[in-house]
This record gives sequence, C-alpha cells and structure tokens, in this order.
Amino acid sequence: MGAAPARRVGQRARAGATEANIKRIVTPLLLLCALAGGAVVPARAEMSRDQAVAALRSDAPGERSAAVERLARSGTMADVEALLDALRDEDAHVRSLAEGAIWSIWLRSGDADTDALVRKGVAHMEARQMGAALDAFTRAIERRPDFAEAWNKRATAYFLIGDFDQSLHDCEKALERNPNHFGALAGCAGIYAHRDQLEHALDYLERAFELNPNLEGVEIGLTLVRHRLGRTGRQEI
Repeated sequence: MGAAPARRVGQRARAGATEANIKRIVTPLLLLCALAGGAVVPARAEMSRDQAVAALRSDAPGERSAAVERLARSGTMADVEALLDALRDEDAHVRSLAEGAIWSIWLRSGDADTDALVRKGVAHMEARQMGAALDAFTRAIERRPDFAEAWNKRATAYFLIGDFDQSLHDCEKALERNPNHFGALAGCAGIYAHRDQLEHALDYLERAFELNPNLEGVEIGLTLVRHRLGRTGRQEI
C-alpha cells in the first residue's frame, strides 16, 4: 500500500473513531436527560414564591439555595426562566439545585394521573421494558397533549429501540411546547450524531449548551463535533 492510500486509511480511521466517540458521549447524555428527575428537597420554613424569586438575587449562596429548593417544590413554568439564569450561578451547589428544580417543574403536568403515567413509564424504561414504557408515555400524551415532558420521555424510549425518526418527531413536539428544554435539544443532537449529520448535531448541541452549560457531555460533544467538522466556530446550516 502506497503512502497516500495509507494516509487516507488513517484519516478515515481517525474520523470513524471521532464519530464513535461522539455517539458514546451523546447517547448516555440523552438517557441521562430522559431519566432525570427533581431531587427530593428537604422541608424548610416555606417562603413565598415572590420571596423565593427575590432570594435568587441574594449575595448569600445559602439563601439562593433555599430559594431554588422552594421553587423545586412548588414552582411553575413561569419560574423556569429565573432558574435557567441560576444555572450560571457562581456557586456549584446552587447550579446543581437549579437543574434539579427545572426538571422537577418540567415533570409536573398539573394532572396527577398524567404525572403518575410518566413516572410509571420511566420505571419501565429503567427496567428495559420498552413496550410498557412506550404505552405509558403514549397514554400520558393522550391525556395531556400539551405536556412537553411526556413527549420528551417517549422520544427517549423510541431512541433506545432504534426508531430515530419517531424519536426525532417526539423531541420536536417537546420543543414546540417547551423551547427551553435542553434535554430535548440534547436528544436531537444524539439522533443527528447517530445519523452522522454532524452539522445538525452541532446546532442542537450549541443550543443545549447555551441554555445549560452544566450538562455532562455536551461540552465534550461540542469539541468532538467541531473537530470532526474541522473548525472551532459555528457555521450556519
């Protein structure tokens, strides 16, 4: 084999290894986002919602943490914007609590039976009972078609059984209902990475990272995709 063919083989091998690395990074991230749920928050003397929002701007990390915990327990979608800002808090504990609080809010549909179906679906998914998981998530969607998290969870179930078209469809449905859903954005990135459509994967990774710079794997995924595309900046698709 001549030098030029050998170089080409080496380049292809390196490209293949990079693509494999991208998929290894993004696929667990998608599953992590799907299985994420709000942490159990210890009870404290309850502050009002307005007090909690104001306390997010406190100079004391403890007060900011308490505010995030209050919103995790009973915050609404209207509070997510403030919690997204808290994802950039200088205190790592506050950032972690804020991400959990956002997931807690996203998991509340306002209907107890719908929420129970989603929890049931997640339990089935963790047990690798994918048919039962899909059934539970579909029933949740039928009850509350506006519930973004039910679409996001079903997208992950479809992804795990290899139905990428349906998974992408459900991710987009989740994003139509919740444009700030960094988990669904990461899900789209995972699908496009598996399809080796890296321009699209990059776009969704960047959007997820802009919303939540703490997502495990996203920054690494961005580095790998940009390397594979041969650039360090963003290019319009």
